[in-house]
Amino acid sequence: MSIRLIATDLDGTLLGDDGAVSPRTRAALDAARNAGITTIPVTARQPIGLRPIAAQAGFTDWALCGNGAYGVHLTTGEHLFAEEIPPAVQQELADALNSVLPGLVYASVRDAGEGFVAQEGYATLAKLSDHKRDPETMGGVPLADVLALPSLKLVIRHPSVSIPEIYAALQSLGLTGFEATLSGAPFVEVMAQGVTKATGVAQVCERLGIDRSEVLAFGDALNDLEMLRWAGRGVAVGNAIDVVRDAADEVAPSNADDGVAQVIERMLAG
Repeated sequence: MSIRLIATDLDGTLLGDDGAVSPRTRAALDAARNAGITTIPVTARQPIGLRPIAAQAGFTDWALCGNGAYGVHLTTGEHLFAEEIPPAVQQELADALNSVLPGLVYASVRDAGEGFVAQEGYATLAKLSDHKRDPETMGGVPLADVLALPSLKLVIRHPSVSIPEIYAALQSLGLTGFEATLSGAPFVEVMAQGVTKATGVAQVCERLGIDRSEVLAFGDALNDLEMLRWAGRGVAVGNAIDVVRDAADEVAPSNADDGVAQVIERMLAG
C-alpha cells in the first residue's frame, strides 16, 4: 500500500544538529506534499517551540504536540483533541516520587500548550532550549499550584539527580494513571494514561481517513518508540537510541546526514 501520511519527530530526527531544517530536508518534504502526501510534525514540543520549525519545514496541516497529548491545525488553529492528566493522578505521582527523591521540581503544560506553570526553583534549572521559553518569564509557584489543575504534560527534574535515575524511580513506584517517557530533553515527561505519539497519529489518521499501513514515521528517542511500532513503516535515524533502532523497520542515515530526506527521496523515486 502506498504512503499517504508522513509523521516525523523533530529534535534529533528531522532537525539537524544545529536545530534547523536543512534545504535538502525542506525540498524532500515539499516533494512529498506535491505528491499528495500529508506531512505532520509529532513532537514533545509545545506550540511556542513548534511554530518557527513549522515555518522552516512548510508544515501547515495537523501537528501533534506534547508527545501526542494534543493535536492542533497549524493553519486554522482547530484543536483535534486534548488528553489531560487529572490533578489527583498528578498529586499521587508527586507524593510518591518525592518520598524517594526529595528535591524534585515540577512544571505543568496547560491551555493547549500555551500555558506553562513552574514550581518555585524550576526556572533556575532551565535553559531557553529546554522549553523554548525564557526561564526569566517562568516565575515560580508552590507545588500545590502546579498540581492543582489538569496538565497536558507534567515535567519533572532535579538539580543533581540524572534524568534516567528519575525515570527509573518513577517506573519503580508501580503507579498507574499516566504515561512517562523521555525525549532527550533534561527532564522526565508525563502524559495522561494511554497517551503516546502513536495514539496521537492514530487520531489524525482517523480524521483524514488514512490507514496505519499508509503511514511512514520517523524518530530517534524513547518517546518515538510506540509511533514507529504502530506505523506501517517505522524508520529510526542513525543516531537513534538502541531500543528505537531495534524496533524500527529501517535505520536511515543520521539526522546530521538528512536521513529523513534520504528516505523520502528514495520513496518518491521508487
